[in-house]
Amino acid sequence: MSAVLDHHDHAHDDHHHAPTGWRRWVFATNHKDIGTLYLLFAFTMLMIGGVLALLIRAELFQPGLQLVNPELFNQFTTMHGVIMVFGAIMPAFVGFANWMIPLQIGASDMAFARMNNFSFWLMIPAAVMVVSSFFMPGGAPAAGWTFYAPLTLQMGPSMDAGIFALHILGASSIMGSINIIVTILNMRAPGMTLMKMPMFTWTWLITAYLLIAVMPVLAGAITMTLTDRHFGTTFFNPAGGGDPVMFQHIFWFFGHPEVYIMILPAFGIISQIVPTFSRKKLFGYASMVYATSSIAILSFIVWAHHMFTTGMPVTGQLFFMYATMLIAVPTAVKIFNWLATMWRGSMTFETPMLFAIGFIFVFTMGGFTGLIPAVAPIDIQIQDTYYIVAHFHYVLVAGSLFSMFAGYYYWSPKWTGVMYNETRGKIHFWWSLISFNVTFFPMHFLGLAGMPRRYADYPMQFADFNAIASVGAFFFGFAQVYFFFFVVLPTMRGHGVKAAQKPWEAAEGLEWEVPSPAPFHTFETPPKLDATATRVIG
Repeated sequence: MSAVLDHHDHAHDDHHHAPTGWRRWVFATNHKDIGTLYLLFAFTMLMIGGVLALLIRAELFQPGLQLVNPELFNQFTTMHGVIMVFGAIMPAFVGFANWMIPLQIGASDMAFARMNNFSFWLMIPAAVMVVSSFFMPGGAPAAGWTFYAPLTLQMGPSMDAGIFALHILGASSIMGSINIIVTILNMRAPGMTLMKMPMFTWTWLITAYLLIAVMPVLAGAITMTLTDRHFGTTFFNPAGGGDPVMFQHIFWFFGHPEVYIMILPAFGIISQIVPTFSRKKLFGYASMVYATSSIAILSFIVWAHHMFTTGMPVTGQLFFMYATMLIAVPTAVKIFNWLATMWRGSMTFETPMLFAIGFIFVFTMGGFTGLIPAVAPIDIQIQDTYYIVAHFHYVLVAGSLFSMFAGYYYWSPKWTGVMYNETRGKIHFWWSLISFNVTFFPMHFLGLAGMPRRYADYPMQFADFNAIASVGAFFFGFAQVYFFFFVVLPTMRGHGVKAAQKPWEAAEGLEWEVPSPAPFHTFETPPKLDATATRVIG
């Protein structure tokens, strides 16, 4: 009997050691390893998408055609958008979810560990298909990341590869979302009610429901495109009674909630960081939860504000105009709550807090520039100009990307067991913030002056602002290379000061109750929580 017990003990001891070599990563079922894989994949795609962005800006540095012909330019703009949205931002947030949600709710792992592995590895063939489309006959898709008909019906075989890749990525997103929902609803530690969950977990719960609701809509739109291309249907072909505008309605019914899928987890990260470095509780926790839910619900009724120039009746324009303005209210509640949390707090400005404040500042600007095209008559003037490009980069780059940098600096001591270099972190912040604004702020003026987007050439009057934007873009790109080589790699290799279990004195949450670096297996028995559900008792 004792031999059997000994055997069980040893088997359990074995359980605590991470597998080694390539098998650890290929067959990964541990949420931390899969989270790391997602983050590395997303950063790789960010670099590929970033190279395309720099090629776009190099071409636009001065008037005339310098580097590429207009067709290749359109391929660059299309693939830059697709890679950044589906390959960089979304997978990076899923990486954060995989790493942090089990730690934050006291779960031993994600609910479906093997499905978690499958949903990650689906992304690799999809990414290969997307990137390799440049080498297919006729080159990559050049219809814009929105895949509007009738352009998509005229593209070469790479369009089919793009559609297939999006289907695979959609399946991955849906599986990941199911996993997140089941984990959050069923695997919380006893005593952690829904209204005691950390805000990051809350925002991801809502985001996961959004993903499950809208990814099938995108799948439907691109499947109809596929059948129009090859099977004789005419969903979007007017010659057969179809309607290209119908594609826009279907696409944006996916596309607008998608925008919030890319920003709600960012709100969650910022809601964790601001209270920590203000040394105060988050102001208005319940209102934050309700505001997040409101944004998610309202996101389904504003899609056609992307379509004011399609000949929509005035009644429709008015409805979508007011609905779009309404969605600004819960977003403003969040910003007010963050500012109220900082008000009279004992604030310190470590790198995570700098990125969080940078996020609030620049995201608010992006929000205001979004209210302006919400007004239909103004939108008709600035539709498809660089004003729109400026607006959504303010929201997505300064929004999603800055929040991820904040989250990395905040949680990487827990992930790696090593403190990042604070000076280098601050250099990365200021370098990124200044170069971002130098790149995208002039685009507002280009758009107001009438410069259309997705054009490879432009008249002389737009030259100065384009030159400034291109220089800023290269500086911004090199800032992220600096981040990887001088901040991320040293911590991954274990270079630096050893991180304490709780490197931020005022941080709250179960993730700070495990050692740094977080052990391979955590919370194998559910933790006993104190009344606030943020600390382990005993």
